[in-house]
Amino acid sequence: MTNPTAAMLVIGDEILSGRTRDANMHHLAGQLTEAGITLSEVRIVSDDHDAIVAAVRALSDTWDSVFTSGGIGPTHDDITADAIGAAFGATVDVRDDARALLAAHYARSGQELNAARLRMARIPEGASLIDNPVSVAPGFTLGNVHVMAGVPSVFRAMVASVLPTLTGGAPLTSTSTRIDRGEGDIAGPLGDLAAEYPDLSMGSYPFQKDGKYGANIVIRGQDAARVTEATAKLQTLFA
Repeated sequence: MTNPTAAMLVIGDEILSGRTRDANMHHLAGQLTEAGITLSEVRIVSDDHDAIVAAVRALSDTWDSVFTSGGIGPTHDDITADAIGAAFGATVDVRDDARALLAAHYARSGQELNAARLRMARIPEGASLIDNPVSVAPGFTLGNVHVMAGVPSVFRAMVASVLPTLTGGAPLTSTSTRIDRGEGDIAGPLGDLAAEYPDLSMGSYPFQKDGKYGANIVIRGQDAARVTEATAKLQTLFA
């Protein structure tokens, strides 16, 4: 069985400039793996309307689901909602249900729902809201694109809201085996093993420690028995 596929679009100049380290991709990859959904592509784009539109269209056309991160806050450079609307040909405006959520939240905290905060209630026509139990301002889903905040705690909460609505496949099983030999020494036998198990993914991740070379060999697959069998053969090869 082939698992459903997904892509992630990380949006923000702060990621590309190196000012902010992205943690959301790591979290999403782990959650999708557990759900049996294959994360097949990740892109990072700047806060540029046309770049976001082009990336959303390409990813939406290619993969079963798309998750975006960033650009739905209250400031002038938060343009993701407009870009998503443009990608799908949908108008974007303040929506009553999103406004009500924000109004209640800011009333409880004694703060004003000003024009900047109201930007977070701008939702493309036809989208459904994504619950945000952390800071209330919702994300949204339009077509197969799930639009989420960039703040890691909020992103994680929104992922938890969306994942139960998606159809998953067989969760991947993985093993990691440390081999204290350089990749040049293990490449041949490892290639032969990979050819013997074409249904599994085998990755070599080299390291250097105390002047010695080695690699962690990660084997992944949907069939736990096959993963276990291949791992045992790997360990025998380099015992």
